[in-house]
Amino acid sequence: MSILDIFSNSPEKKILSLKKKLLERYGQPETRQMAMDKLLDMGTPEAVTALLSRFKVNVEPSITDAEEKEYLFKSLVQMGAGKVADPVHEFFKNSDDAANWAVRLLTELVSEEELVNICIEVLNRVGPDYTRDPEKKLVILQTLARKTGSGIPAAIVPFLEDPADDVRIEAAFALSRHADEAVSREPLLKAMVDSADRNRVIAAIANALAVTGFGVQGYREQIEKLLPAGWSVNNEGKVIRPES
Repeated sequence: MSILDIFSNSPEKKILSLKKKLLERYGQPETRQMAMDKLLDMGTPEAVTALLSRFKVNVEPSITDAEEKEYLFKSLVQMGAGKVADPVHEFFKNSDDAANWAVRLLTELVSEEELVNICIEVLNRVGPDYTRDPEKKLVILQTLARKTGSGIPAAIVPFLEDPADDVRIEAAFALSRHADEAVSREPLLKAMVDSADRNRVIAAIANALAVTGFGVQGYREQIEKLLPAGWSVNNEGKVIRPES
């Protein structure tokens, strides 16, 4: 057997070949399924990493795409954290796509505390800088809004200054859910002032201030000028929604 023959039968070569079939957008579903099952049977970190790339590709028809991804999701969960958690963590860190699937998998594979720590780690890695598609930030912010942990508000605060309005809005909502006044009050007020030309962001931050009951001390005059019609600041310095 030649060296070329040995390489052609190597696990790495097999994984690359199966991954190519797995990601064929216009290929036959049976071919993708076969590739998926063979990679699942291999079960190595490299095979899992190849499988995760399927979540980044959309095939037609959409119902087939959804069915294949749900099958893969359930199969990976059944493999267990020992084989899957680390590759998913790396995929989540290094891929800008399919963050929702990564979070879904990690939710099933790791503890809530570990999930929070991973989300904060990845959020810090992404940072509040311009990105063409902010979906990954949105998924993480939405996830952290539903979780508990003392480090969450501080990790979210920088995203009140993100270039994308949707990210600022999700950050404001997440901070309203945690209601950590020491960490969040002043950044929310400053972000509202700095978002004077962003009506959707102003509305979201005004709502966060009303929900949390944070006072506007130090910013009252500026906040009152920016509040949407019908909103007000009461004598205690708290933002009040219009009466319905």
